[in-house]
Amino acid sequence: MKVIVAIEKSGRRGKQVTVIKNIQHNPQHIEKIAKSLKSQLGTGGTVKGKTIEIQGNHVDKVKALLAKEGFTF
Repeated sequence: MKVIVAIEKSGRRGKQVTVIKNIQHNPQHIEKIAKSLKSQLGTGGTVKGKTIEIQGNHVDKVKALLAKEGFTF
């Protein structure tokens, strides 16, 4: 499954946020993925619809962790 991993900082007072978009799973599975990412990265984050937001610039780490789960970019 192809997802988009990017950095956003607009509207966040200059703070960087790693955003994972285009996740085509049910909300419970998206929450599970987000919880796993947050614990492995040691940072906070949230789920908004079908988008996961992780605090900080973690693009490379997120891509490596999601690749293990079978996601593509």
